[in-house]
Amino acid sequence: MKPYQFADRMNGIKPSAIREILKSTQDPKVISFAAGSPASEAFPVKEIENITKMILSDNPIAALNYSISEGYTPLRKAISNFIKDREGAIVTTDDDVIVVSGGQQGIELATKCFVNDGDVVLVEDPTFANAINTFRTYHAELVGIPMEPDGPNIAKLEEALTTHKNIKMFYTIPNFQNPTGYTMSMEKRQAVYRLCASHGVMILEDNPYGDLRYSGTSIPSIKSLDTQGVVIYVGSFSKIIAPGMRIGYVVANKDIMSPMVVAKQCSDVHSNILAQMVCERFLATGNIPSHMNTLQKIYRQKKNLMMEHLQENCGMISFTQPEGGLFIWATLPNNMDSLMFCKKAAEMGVAVVPGNPFYVDETAPCSTFRINYSTPTTKQIIEGCQRLGALTRELLRY
Repeated sequence: MKPYQFADRMNGIKPSAIREILKSTQDPKVISFAAGSPASEAFPVKEIENITKMILSDNPIAALNYSISEGYTPLRKAISNFIKDREGAIVTTDDDVIVVSGGQQGIELATKCFVNDGDVVLVEDPTFANAINTFRTYHAELVGIPMEPDGPNIAKLEEALTTHKNIKMFYTIPNFQNPTGYTMSMEKRQAVYRLCASHGVMILEDNPYGDLRYSGTSIPSIKSLDTQGVVIYVGSFSKIIAPGMRIGYVVANKDIMSPMVVAKQCSDVHSNILAQMVCERFLATGNIPSHMNTLQKIYRQKKNLMMEHLQENCGMISFTQPEGGLFIWATLPNNMDSLMFCKKAAEMGVAVVPGNPFYVDETAPCSTFRINYSTPTTKQIIEGCQRLGALTRELLRY
């Protein structure tokens, strides 16, 4: 008999499948297509080094001391300007901005503030696995809305909003969705907002990849449509500056922000202040447009290279064609089991993520898997695609 008992909220919560797969990539012989990290050449290392030295020279105590929970005030102003330059005025006079410890904390704080045991959370199906786990730790009932190439199935969303009770929010990643790479059309963004607002359901809009568009035309955020204060917008600098800094932000109506700040105080008091100051200085340098162009060029080249070699080596597998972000979504032929495929791929020295953990029902048959192209080198992309091709030919006998 163990002398301890875990809280009920941990029942059925499994470790991140991606994190478990990443353990296998510690073997230098394994090529990882499983991560979601930026390309190593995308990190602005020298700029961060210089900014950090300047801060620790000019204002070391402020950088190393406690700070306010809402976030470093100059950074909050810089975030408002950054969003305005990119998307227009989505931070209205009724809204506020707080700094969080990565976009993941924004998801967690919104859930903590709005979701009671047994409440319904609607999610795109498939969607970000860590968000699914977060909702489950708060004992939410998850209802999946099937994904289509231009976003969630609106008829299914309307059906869910009509038939389920106690729906608290709809979680969506409109730009280059994780894991599919899909981007929601403007028509569907308008429909999502109209339906959720009319049913009194909050929209949790997660946008970690929106700045990584390298083709096509940008589409306004759902938050830009928000006249009723029902959209909680979560952004992050993890993919455009550095994920280890753990700096994200939330934009929402001021009435929503007050309890979220209290919830954050109970979680981590405040986000890393030195990292916040570095982020603010980076934004203030005026080099963001050039930096973003560099990122877009890197990811455009990597995505095109991977698509070329996937199509050359894995002709029987279908792949999405994202216009940005970090991921390609693959579908195996003949309802082939993706978990089996991914295990065999790991044995051949290439790591990809099976689709199961991205779905509400991760036990259902699944023939999809996720591929990342940002982390591997050019050589690894070519070699990894060849290994996947050899595995595909072996399993399908063609």
